[in-house]
Amino acid sequence: MAQASNRPQARPLSPHLSIWKWGPAMAVSILHRVSGNGLAVAGLLVLLWFVGAIAGGPESYAAFLEHADSWYGMIVLIGISWAFFNHMASGIRHLVLDVGAGFEVDRNNAWSIITILIGITLTAAFWAVILLV
Repeated sequence: MAQASNRPQARPLSPHLSIWKWGPAMAVSILHRVSGNGLAVAGLLVLLWFVGAIAGGPESYAAFLEHADSWYGMIVLIGISWAFFNHMASGIRHLVLDVGAGFEVDRNNAWSIITILIGITLTAAFWAVILLV
């Protein structure tokens, strides 16, 4: 008959951040989740405030514009636009990966870095057009 051992059984360790090496693919994955959640929360709140301000009349819209044109309003709007462009670029990268292309480590890391740069570049170009034209 088998006897129960008083020793605790060795359990497999779950992978955690101290095991994984940080890399571009991990960074773009985390940024994809952060930008998606940012769009869902901040983007929806600003959109609802904007629509409510339009429906509320000229005084409500003027109050909205006062906040949107302030330094903190610009930070929020630039952050929302970065979240949009970053999430879009990352989504296109995921679409390519879903097709089965780009799984080689070097190619995956290169496209991960390019994805982050595309999000930043498109955000800068978007705001350059808005502010300079």
